[in-house]
Amino acid sequence: MKIDNIIFDLGGVLIDWNPRYVFHKVFDSDEKTEWFLSNICTMAWNEQQDAGRSLKDATEQLQKEFPQWHNEIALYYGQWKDMLGGPIIDSVDLLSNFKRNNTYNLFALTNWSSETFPIALERYDFLSWFQGIVVSGHEKCIKPDRKIYQILLDRYSLTAENSVFIDDNKRNVAGALSIGMKAIHYKDTPSLKESLSELGIRV
Repeated sequence: MKIDNIIFDLGGVLIDWNPRYVFHKVFDSDEKTEWFLSNICTMAWNEQQDAGRSLKDATEQLQKEFPQWHNEIALYYGQWKDMLGGPIIDSVDLLSNFKRNNTYNLFALTNWSSETFPIALERYDFLSWFQGIVVSGHEKCIKPDRKIYQILLDRYSLTAENSVFIDDNKRNVAGALSIGMKAIHYKDTPSLKESLSELGIRV
């Protein structure tokens, strides 16, 4: 079927976000940084904020669990802005081409805390190019839960079969496929363009 809707993930596809930008300055070795992010401020912990838990509650709970890391845990959201490394230029250029040609409907579906997302909206003008953005923190559920894909489809009256979803996380790609969307695992912009072209999308 003809693709009418292109749906982008944000972090890792259009926006470079990485907590290492903060914690490489905190710890004196990569090994300590990786240990801290694997055992204390983990991605699983961060995802709970993406699913709607408040940053305050998340921080305080983790500080009670690991009081010896109280100050370092506070930095995770205290210096969160510094985890934003900037736009992924090639992907934003591709998005710009789609916007300029006005051939496809453009949407975003992101796992992101509702408390930090306004920072991204203020920093990245290209987020205004989307016809709609679904943010997990607002919806209280995260990818790859089928519910959040359905929220996007229902809210903007989209048909899954006419939509392609792009994400750098294989779990989230699988979630989109399970609801009937086309889906592409993002690795880099050249391979993304190739995959889009195979679906008949002009890039």
